[in-house]
Amino acid sequence: MDRKKLAAEKAAQYVKDGMLVGLGTGSTVFWTIKKLGELVKNGLDVRCVPTSKNTEILAKKVGIPLITISEVNELDLTIDGADEVNRNLDLIKGGGGALLREKMVASISDRLIIVVDESKSVLNLGRFPLPVEVVPFGFEITSKQLRALDCIPILRTEHNIPFITDNGNYILDCHFSIIQEPHELNRKLNMIPGVVENGLFIKMADIVVIGHINGNVKIFNNTK
Repeated sequence: MDRKKLAAEKAAQYVKDGMLVGLGTGSTVFWTIKKLGELVKNGLDVRCVPTSKNTEILAKKVGIPLITISEVNELDLTIDGADEVNRNLDLIKGGGGALLREKMVASISDRLIIVVDESKSVLNLGRFPLPVEVVPFGFEITSKQLRALDCIPILRTEHNIPFITDNGNYILDCHFSIIQEPHELNRKLNMIPGVVENGLFIKMADIVVIGHINGNVKIFNNTK
């Protein structure tokens, strides 16, 4: 079975009747949403908050009842993917362009469950370019300030024009050789005017479910 599907369907087992659930964005969580759709058809009673327009479309298609983030104060759990996860269960997210909404939803969740395949497990963060969401106004200046943090920021494009997030912003994919101190980098990034949010999720993941090519699924719990 596909490694992503293995991890994603395992994570769906954490969802119980009556829960309020955040639904992440990406190719791995796709399988969680599909599984939850099956469970809803079989009687599972949940209401979910999507983290992107694409997730909203998919969740509606499979019959999952949706609510907006403004309708809740907290969520029981959120299931989401990641582009990288290190041994401390810190994450890089945002490859799908939904990092701001993902972080907002995760921040009000009692538990954040991350589903990945083994290729996303790394010793140190930084191999995957770090997405930074920025306002379009003066993004060139913001890019210069990001460059001062020893990275190469590249404007994300789609069909040869700037990629636009669901929030109407740009994304600068910042290429670091390695991120030695993700907590400190997270602080520095968010102090730059023009930066809306960055893809470092530090000490936010409670459970990481990793699917392996041999069919095994490993589960790691964070002692935050």
